[in-house]
Amino acid sequence: MKYPDDFINKVICGDCLEVMKDLPDKSVDLVLTSPPYDNLRDYQDYSFDFEGIAKELFRVIKQGGVMVWVVGDMMVDGSETGTSFNQAIYFKEIGFNLHDTMIYKKNGISFPNPLRYHQCFEYMFVFSKGQPKTVHLIEDRKNSLAGEVKNGRWERQKSGKIKLRAKENYSMKEVGARWNIWEYEIGYNKSTKDKLAFEHPAMFPEALAADHIKSWTNEEDLILDPFNGSGTTTKMAKLLKRNFIGIEISPKYCKIAEERLRQEILL
Repeated sequence: MKYPDDFINKVICGDCLEVMKDLPDKSVDLVLTSPPYDNLRDYQDYSFDFEGIAKELFRVIKQGGVMVWVVGDMMVDGSETGTSFNQAIYFKEIGFNLHDTMIYKKNGISFPNPLRYHQCFEYMFVFSKGQPKTVHLIEDRKNSLAGEVKNGRWERQKSGKIKLRAKENYSMKEVGARWNIWEYEIGYNKSTKDKLAFEHPAMFPEALAADHIKSWTNEEDLILDPFNGSGTTTKMAKLLKRNFIGIEISPKYCKIAEERLRQEILL
C-alpha cells in the first residue's frame, strides 16, 4: 500500500480533513482520538468540520478496522449539549457499527458543578467497519468465582427464562476480561510522566491509549490520530511497535508531540 512520502511514523502539522485526503482508501487499522468537542477547552482558536472528517475517517479505515472516539459534553444553560450522542448517531448513519459504548472513568474531578452529581467520565465510543478483525480483550479482572466448576453455559431468553446453551464442564478462571468501564488516574505526573505534555489542555492518559491499542491492533498495524494534540496516541503506538500517523493543526502541539517521540526513554 502506497502512502505519500513522510506520512508513516510522523506527526503531520495541518488540517486533518485536508491531510487525510492524501491517505489511501481502507489503509488504517485503528483510529484513536479525542476531538476538541464543545469548546470545553481553549484549543488555539481552531474548529473542525465534523461531518467532513467523519466521512474521511470512514473512507480510510480498513474493513474490520476500529475507531475509538473519546468525547464528552459541555453544560450549556443548565443542559448537557448531547454532542457526543449526535456524533455517535452520525457515525452510524454513514456506515460504522457502534461496537461498544465504553466509559473512561477519571479517578478525580475539578471544578464540580454544585447543582448536579460530580461529573467524572467521558464516553469512549468504539466504532467498527463491519465486524472487528482484531480483538484482544484485556483479561485483568479478578474473578470472585475462580476455581468453581460449572456444568454448562446458560443464557437468558427474551421471555426471561434461563436456558442451557451448551453442556460442558469447565472451571472458572482466575481472571476474566475487564468490564467496559475503565478507570485511570489523571492529573500532573499521573496521565504521563512527560511534563511538557501538560501544556495541552485536554489529553487522555497514556494507559488508556495503550489499552485500546493492545485491544484492537497487532504489531505493525497502522494507527491514526487525526487530533493528535500532545501526541499520546503516537507515543504509545511507537512504544507498542505499531506504525502511526498523527495529524495536528496546532504548530505548538505538533512540537510537543514530536519531542515526546524523540525521547530516548518512552516510559
